[in-house]
Amino acid sequence: MTGHAVLTARSKDECIVDQGWEKYTPDDHETWRILFERQQAVLRGRVCQEYLDGLEALGIGPEGVPDFDRMNANLRKLTGWEVVAVPGLIPSRPFFEMLANRQFPAGTFIRTRAQLDYLEEPDIFHDVFGHVPLLTNPAYADYMAEYGRIGREAVERKGVKFLARLNWYTIEFGLIRKPEGVQIYGAGIVSSFGEAKYVTENLSAHHLGFDLDRVLRTGYYIDDFQASYFVIDSFEDLFSLLEGRDFIAAFEELRPLPAHTPFEILPEDKVWRQGTGEYWRDFPQTKPKLK
Repeated sequence: MTGHAVLTARSKDECIVDQGWEKYTPDDHETWRILFERQQAVLRGRVCQEYLDGLEALGIGPEGVPDFDRMNANLRKLTGWEVVAVPGLIPSRPFFEMLANRQFPAGTFIRTRAQLDYLEEPDIFHDVFGHVPLLTNPAYADYMAEYGRIGREAVERKGVKFLARLNWYTIEFGLIRKPEGVQIYGAGIVSSFGEAKYVTENLSAHHLGFDLDRVLRTGYYIDDFQASYFVIDSFEDLFSLLEGRDFIAAFEELRPLPAHTPFEILPEDKVWRQGTGEYWRDFPQTKPKLK
């Protein structure tokens, strides 16, 4: 099963399709096995225990591409979430609607062997292996649903840019402090062989304490490793940051302010690790505009 599309549907129900699990080929299942076993090896000792617990609870393993129906039977019991199949990238409105309704949209296609290390658009390995295990954690699951609720407001009030930054620095590329040290939880790192090693082995990037206003003002580049990662203390803290916050007012306050670059450390930042910047020293001036 290969190929994907960018949808233009306006409602979440228009975006949902059948996974068609029976259509996956032996080569698709073998690609999943290769990706799974490679990531398991690189994540050992680097990823938070909550993620590993989720993998086990959902029965996600190296055997082949997961069947959403089987996986959802366990996921619904744990946190009321379910994974729904979509054929590709979906617009912001239905995306946020799905999350607010505890539905996680996952692509159905899987990358080719030539794309093991990098894929421009998220595939089923990124979506399921990267994102879904943490949806078994009640605090993280609540955070994702609240993020979706706020996202619906952001669509109406032209605040999607700020919510995209929050997504980037938590859901996709977040780190968490544990007694054994800073560990990975963001799906973009969990599902990336190169970035999982970069985060833990390369000292270039800053590790900064998570601050909501700071994150909402910090731009990012989508086509390279991160120059800064934001570190939370717990998933419960992450959820509590969203509760009771007037995001409509926040969007209006933030809109005229310039974005921070991911390279800078601000005087008010809590710095867990000041990066060397070595990876970014030859940063090209032709880099695309910050998101």
